[in-house]
Amino acid sequence: MRATFEAELNFLKDELLLLGNLVEQQIIDSVDAFKKRDANASRAVIEKDLKVNTKRFAIEEQVLITIATQQPMAHDLRLLASILEIAGELERIGDYAKGIGTINIRMGEQELIVPLIKIPVMAEKCARMLREAINAFVNEDLDRAKLIPLEDDEVDKLYNEVYHTLLKLVVKDENSIERISWILWVAHNLERVADRVTNICERTIFTVTGELKEIRSSDQ
Repeated sequence: MRATFEAELNFLKDELLLLGNLVEQQIIDSVDAFKKRDANASRAVIEKDLKVNTKRFAIEEQVLITIATQQPMAHDLRLLASILEIAGELERIGDYAKGIGTINIRMGEQELIVPLIKIPVMAEKCARMLREAINAFVNEDLDRAKLIPLEDDEVDKLYNEVYHTLLKLVVKDENSIERISWILWVAHNLERVADRVTNICERTIFTVTGELKEIRSSDQ
């Protein structure tokens, strides 16, 4: 029985890694398409979201079946509950990438009002944070899970820099508000991705220690 249970847990971890890879690529592709103003690439990002949703629901179904048939306790139950939660977090992160793709399409033929410099950096940081957070969960790396949220401060700093840069443009030209809003929404979506990654790290800590609390930079 235990061998079967371990096999089911390993399968679920592998599926979570695959889902994480899908979403990570969505983030990178969505911002790359926005930077290049490539509507077709954005449509591909949006279409990929269906695959993300399908895998998320398949993971949830398997988790519930495992709980019902194996009746796990203590650490194993926390692990399964966390997989359930993290799959949901990944699906929501995919929604942020889809949102960026939607923004790019809605812009039509409008050109970007400023070159994208900090936003691609935000995307790279978010993607790396996500990858490391999923790996930390699968490996139950408590130390790494506690450190990754510190990088959220870097993403917040970049977001604030983008915000203030765009605010200055609004002051100079009120007619640019719409085009500025598009970029600001993209930056906001990425900032939210980093917040979701922090949630994943909280679940890793919960799985290992049984303690579920919000991670703040001041706690590190």
